[in-house]
Amino acid sequence: MSGRAKLIIVGIICVVALIVVLSSTYKTSETEQTILLQFGDPLKVVNQWGEDEPGLRLKTPFVQNVEYFEKRIVDYDAPPEEIILGDKKRLVVDAFIRYRIIDPLKYFQTVGSEGVARSRLGAILNAATREVMGRVDLVTVLSGERASLMTQIRDQVNRQSAKFGMDVIDVRIRRADLPDENSQAVYARMSAERAQQAQEFRSTGEAEKKRIVSQADREAAIILAEANRNSEIIRGQGDALAARIFAQAVGRDPEFYAFYRSMQALTEALGESDTTMVLSPDSELFAYFGTVGEIGVDETADSQAVSGLDADDIMRMIGEIGIKATELDLDLEELKRDASANAQDAK
Repeated sequence: MSGRAKLIIVGIICVVALIVVLSSTYKTSETEQTILLQFGDPLKVVNQWGEDEPGLRLKTPFVQNVEYFEKRIVDYDAPPEEIILGDKKRLVVDAFIRYRIIDPLKYFQTVGSEGVARSRLGAILNAATREVMGRVDLVTVLSGERASLMTQIRDQVNRQSAKFGMDVIDVRIRRADLPDENSQAVYARMSAERAQQAQEFRSTGEAEKKRIVSQADREAAIILAEANRNSEIIRGQGDALAARIFAQAVGRDPEFYAFYRSMQALTEALGESDTTMVLSPDSELFAYFGTVGEIGVDETADSQAVSGLDADDIMRMIGEIGIKATELDLDLEELKRDASANAQDAK
């Protein structure tokens, strides 16, 4: 036998020995539970929940094999399910479970694999959720009693999953929504309610606006009426005062007042223009020219021809006649203003 053939035989023996050694041992970690099987029958459970037996162990190669199971807590997200509540309303519930395998042997004998276990848990969770939530209404689901509902569901799931060697730690409802078709109807109803409330607010505001405007108009009318009344009172008091002043002024010298009014009429008629007036000597405007001597004008003026007087002569005569007002201790300008005001009132 050649040396090369020997090397090949030695290599084959080493490989077979290595395979035998590897097949004769198995390792269990801290996060695993194992079951030693012989021809498919369980012989031993290693590192079961509540025990601490990790490490390397021996087994009979090609006769015995090992099944591994999770020792840590496992999460399972159940598919969303549509549930009918106690008030006949439909609700889509999305829940999840947190569980652990506490009896690997029972788990192996009843479900055998994680896929089957999840399927069984999903069915149990669905049945428990329908039973618990079928007894309550939507308000209860959305209220603070939701935690109590989840506890009831967990207890039911835990009781039924115990026969599979599993312990359900928690059940949580992640989401509870109305179905899409119901959501649209609810949204439409909410929109209609909000629109109705908005219309009520607008109507209330419009009524309040009308009330405020009406009250303001009423108060404005009262204020204007009082103002008009006060103005009439003040105007009457002013007219009375003007009449009293006028009467006092006329009462001092009625003849002079008549004379002054005549002179004032001439002044307003002639003004500052070069107008020449041709009047009859018997005109009322010249009634007082025959007595001008009494007020400081030559009496011979009565014999002068009046028809030829121009505006300058007449204005000069009026100025001279103003001496009479001084002798009577009267304010000529004040008398003129009072007389003009009363003349306007008389009109």
